[in-house]
Amino acid sequence: MAGFVIAVDGPAASGKGTVSAGLARLYDLPMLDTGLLYRAVGVAAARAGGNLDDPADAGAAARALDLEALHDPALRTREAGEAASRVAVHPEVRAALLDLQRAFAARGPGAVIDGRDIGTVIAPDAPAKLFVTASPQVRAERRWRQLLGQGEAVEYEAVLADIRRRDERDSGRAAAPLVRAADAVLLDTSEMTIDEAADAARRIVEAARARWETSRGANPTTP
Repeated sequence: MAGFVIAVDGPAASGKGTVSAGLARLYDLPMLDTGLLYRAVGVAAARAGGNLDDPADAGAAARALDLEALHDPALRTREAGEAASRVAVHPEVRAALLDLQRAFAARGPGAVIDGRDIGTVIAPDAPAKLFVTASPQVRAERRWRQLLGQGEAVEYEAVLADIRRRDERDSGRAAAPLVRAADAVLLDTSEMTIDEAADAARRIVEAARARWETSRGANPTTP
């Protein structure tokens, strides 16, 4: 891994996507939202009439994944998030997407990658690692407001139940569970505005980049 890779992990609606997008702009690095990969697999499997809880059906959808599918607006729905969490438990799905994610991480200048197993499985040697989180209630409210803005009629309590169910499934799965890497810096955004979270993330990454550049014999610079 020659470039400067920023691994951003965390549970659903923690703010890791917003943080990652901001870091990608700041450092002019390509970004990969790996959650969209799993959403695309779940949506594709469902559209094909497959069983999301069947490893064979989910694995087949993952192996046939077309990256153009990541632009599908349907991936931003509540149902797509639930489907992603269900197919992500299958080792067959994770294995099918592993090389794609690692190849993205190995790009020349580096990359920003967000997901749930980036710092532990996809890019364990990433120079900068963040674990972005927030309380279930805060995350549920964020997702609820997002869904309402997209025109989805859903109750807050139902979204909170979804969040808690996904947390349990993501943390308890046998294949690459959601867990904070030992060297990842915790960023709790529960009481933060978007700007405050972005600034905190920048300071974490700047410290990591200074260490990385020093280890390579380079002079640290600040964007």
